[in-house]
Amino acid sequence: QVQLVESGGDLVQAGGSLRLSCVVSGTDFRFNSMAWYRQAPGKQREWVAGITTIRISNYADSVKDRFTISRDNAKNMVYLQMNSLKPEDTGVYYCKIIGNDYWGKGTLVTVSS
Repeated sequence: QVQLVESGGDLVQAGGSLRLSCVVSGTDFRFNSMAWYRQAPGKQREWVAGITTIRISNYADSVKDRFTISRDNAKNMVYLQMNSLKPEDTGVYYCKIIGNDYWGKGTLVTVSS
């Protein structure tokens, strides 16, 4: 059974940083491209960043140059380093295996102004 568990969300002031983590089980993680999504209150879920099996990464324009996605295949983990946070980054952040429909329960990030 595939499971994804996110952690690291918190309340932070604008300009601050957070590092989100996601541990994946039930699949051979090395062969999975991964993504982070987020959902702000009252808005649709949106893609934030993705990383391939060979560590090619890409980002939504809204987070480019502020967020960094990375992975550790030995630990079955994907990370999202978030710097220079803005109030509009507030939301529930989810990790996802690209190509299937498995989602974690998410972790809440709140950025105060």
